[in-house]
Amino acid sequence: MTSSDRQAMADETIATTVGELSGDPAASIAAQASGLAAWLKEPHELSATGDRAASRLGQVSWAVFEWARNPYVLLVTIYLFSPYFSRVVVGDPVRGQALWGSIAAVGGLIVAALAPFLGAIADAGGRRKPWIGFYVVILATGSLLMWFAKPHSTGWDLFFVGALVACSNVAFEFSAVFHNSLLPTIAQPRNVAGLSGLGLALTNAAGVLLLTIMLVCFALPGEVHWSFIPAKPLFGISHALHEPERLSGPASALWLLVFAIPLFLFTPDRPKGKVKLFVAAIAGVKSVIGTVKSLRSYRNVAAYLIARLFFNDGMTAVLTFGGIYAASTFNWGPVQMLLYGIELSIFAVLGGFLGGWLDNRLGSKRAIFVSIGGTTIIGLVTLTMGPDRIFWVIPYDVHAAPIWSLPYFNTWPEVIFLGIVNFTAVLITAGYANSRTMLARIAPAEKMTEFFGLYSLSGTSTTFLATGFVGWLTAVSHSQRIGLLGETAFLLIGLVLMFFVKENRASAR
Repeated sequence: MTSSDRQAMADETIATTVGELSGDPAASIAAQASGLAAWLKEPHELSATGDRAASRLGQVSWAVFEWARNPYVLLVTIYLFSPYFSRVVVGDPVRGQALWGSIAAVGGLIVAALAPFLGAIADAGGRRKPWIGFYVVILATGSLLMWFAKPHSTGWDLFFVGALVACSNVAFEFSAVFHNSLLPTIAQPRNVAGLSGLGLALTNAAGVLLLTIMLVCFALPGEVHWSFIPAKPLFGISHALHEPERLSGPASALWLLVFAIPLFLFTPDRPKGKVKLFVAAIAGVKSVIGTVKSLRSYRNVAAYLIARLFFNDGMTAVLTFGGIYAASTFNWGPVQMLLYGIELSIFAVLGGFLGGWLDNRLGSKRAIFVSIGGTTIIGLVTLTMGPDRIFWVIPYDVHAAPIWSLPYFNTWPEVIFLGIVNFTAVLITAGYANSRTMLARIAPAEKMTEFFGLYSLSGTSTTFLATGFVGWLTAVSHSQRIGLLGETAFLLIGLVLMFFVKENRASAR
């Protein structure tokens, strides 16, 4: 925060206090106007790319878009829809895990092929927000249609559900390309890490709120008789038809459409390009080809993108299969999965702030070793848990009396498993924050959006390998645990490659 920002905040506080003490309405209005002006005022300091930095409201609105968009990941791809797809739509957890991995792989291939080109087109064409709006519409539409994912689907019905998920995943990733590329253009260099962490913290705060709404309004009613829970699910939602799980898509779509609005209203965009879209596309394609070739000159950035290609794909696989594994291992239904998601999202909020703290204290590279290395170790420990065992070697009687009167999570394996995965939630969120900040610190400023396109590529281009490998191991071994060892392999490869990356701003060699 600059001295002018601190002075504006001080003036705002003094004016508000004076207005309250005097009881003067005019003074109170003036104080409110002063506070609004402070939020709308553009700082004198330039952004990380040399553009005029956005106001506080504009920067916070950028982070709020994470609050709007990322609950799709929590509700659909992790905690509610993916276990429903695996266990109910497909009807076989092992086959469902393998098929879910194939769907993710198809989306990863599409993103891998197009993401860097889109980033280069944005650089040539100027504006990012129209592209973000376009993919928001696709993501919201696909999520809304997930309501029609019926139990025990086969043939074309199953293909339709898979296509919806794949298209929505692609739209989510493409919106991330343009949203991420806005970060260094609106934030001062010293604010990049904090704003990135804030966005990820808001992601999980939104997840907690939306998961709680789903739990209280649709999953718990009819299952428990607590005074603060409605007697029946709202709007006639049926448990027998698995409608709480099917509602996860429409709920995330409506949330996205409402809370994406501040980004479009208050976050400044790059100026409109002076060339037409087709010309910009041609220039963008030429530019991205040149960027790929120039990686020989930006060797440090190239080394980082390759490393991230592996460890980010490993983290994505942890999220992709984590909910499916937990639901299948402990036979959890929608109530347990929503409670599970709420707990992990609360801890993941801490991860967003931990990522920023680690980055500022240790630097981006060391922070990545802490967050990704910790995710690898804790992930392996979770695989040693089951309803009949603790840390693999300690047997547990599945018929033992519940450890408390609550109807959920009332066995020691479940409680210990929850305690372990809380650390995963913290570390993996920190890892996402650290990896994004690392690129913002080392990429050349004049090619920032282009490299963020390659950044998206490095995070998704091997998705078909990681998810396909997990699916293949699952199918061959007939074991979800053995299949999930594929995640560990990608995390470890990424960590080894990070030893060859330096935390320096790129310059051509």
